[in-house]
Amino acid sequence: MYWKVNFDMDKLINLETNEIILQQLIQADHFLSRLRGLMWKKDLPENTGLMIHPCNSVHCFFMEFPIDVVFVDKNHQVVHIISNMRPGSLSPIIRKAKYVVESNANTVSKQVRIGDRLSMEKSNGL
Repeated sequence: MYWKVNFDMDKLINLETNEIILQQLIQADHFLSRLRGLMWKKDLPENTGLMIHPCNSVHCFFMEFPIDVVFVDKNHQVVHIISNMRPGSLSPIIRKAKYVVESNANTVSKQVRIGDRLSMEKSNGL
């Protein structure tokens, strides 16, 4: 497996609303894990996302399901959102973005807005 996975995964929180957006946030922060992303995955478990760092553009080549993509800057502020990005598509380059969070389509995009600040916290083995 190319992802950094451990039992003490991060959860994603919207600091503007104090809501937990994702219960599990998988980290892709090495070359191979960033390159692979969600390619060839059949699905993404509910309440789970993939954080790709560093990243300012994504593609959905070789993917089998649509995703939401949230682009976040160095201050953890949302700078761009793509809802329901289809397999085979390519995002624009978002110059301010330092990382992205990918999740199932129509999930995270409904819980954050441009300008919201996000936080990652340990989910204590969930």
